[in-house]
Amino acid sequence: MKLQTIVDIKPSEWQIGYEDRILMLGSCFADEMGEQMRRRGLHVTSNPFGTLYNPLSIAQAINLQISESSNLPMINHDGLWHSMAHHGAFSRPNKEDAEQAVRGSIETMQNALAEATVVIVTFGSAWVYEMEGHIVANCHKMPESCFSRRRLSVDEIVEAWRPIVDRYPDIHWLFTVSPIRHIRDGLHENQLSKATLLMAVEQLASLGGRSSGVSYFPSYEIVLDELRDYRFYADDLVHPSALAVNYIWERFTEVYCTPQTRNQMQIEFKRWKQDRHIPLH
Repeated sequence: MKLQTIVDIKPSEWQIGYEDRILMLGSCFADEMGEQMRRRGLHVTSNPFGTLYNPLSIAQAINLQISESSNLPMINHDGLWHSMAHHGAFSRPNKEDAEQAVRGSIETMQNALAEATVVIVTFGSAWVYEMEGHIVANCHKMPESCFSRRRLSVDEIVEAWRPIVDRYPDIHWLFTVSPIRHIRDGLHENQLSKATLLMAVEQLASLGGRSSGVSYFPSYEIVLDELRDYRFYADDLVHPSALAVNYIWERFTEVYCTPQTRNQMQIEFKRWKQDRHIPLH
C-alpha cells in the first residue's frame, strides 16, 4: 500500500564532501540545515548577516564590501541601533558597536565566499518591505507605516542573481525554497510568493553559460508532498518539526553525498553527541 507521494530526486552529478567549504545563506531553514552539517563535522559558515528571507537582501549581503559599510543606513529604534541590511542579532544599544558588528559580518561573508566551493541559498519569501525606496532585510519591529510592501517579480530576482553566479564560476550554487510558510503574508499570498521563488530558481538553473553550476533541491516539495501532515510541523504549524528537518536532511545526503561521506557523517555525529554527554559520575 502506497501512503506517500515521493518526490523523485535524481542523484547529483557533483557531491559534497569533507574537502568542501560550504556557505549557507537565507531563511531560518538554512540555519537548520547548516546546523545539521556542523554536527557532522562539515566545514560550514551559516548566515554571516543573520537570517535573511527575501532574495534581494541575500544578494545585497553577498555584494556588500567593507568600504560600503559606512554607507549602510543605521536607524535608532526602541533603544537600539539597527542595520536595515542585517538581522536583529546585529543590533546594539551603541551605534559604534552596531557598526563594528556590521563590518565584522561583511568580513566574514567575504572570507567565506573566497573559500567556498558550495553555496546553498534558501529563499524564504518574495514579499519585501521598502523604506525610502530601498528594500530592507528586517523591519526590526518598526511601525508598518514606515514601509511599503510589494512582491518581487521573477525577473527582478533573476537579474539580481545572474551576475552573482557568473562572478563566482568555480562555486556550485545550490538553491532551495524554504518550506516554512509565511502565514502573516496570508495563505494565498504565501503561495504566490513561493511560486515566484520557484520560477526564479528554475530560470537561474536553466540559463546555462557560466551559470551552469546552479542546481535546485526540492525541500519545499518534500514537505508539501511527502510530509503532508501537521505532525511534521512544530507547534506553530508553520515551521517543520525536528523530525521533518531530519527527514529532509536524509534526502539531501542521499542526493549530494557519497556512501563513504554518509558513513563518515554518522561517525562524526556520534562524536558530536558524545562530546555533549554529561556523565552521571
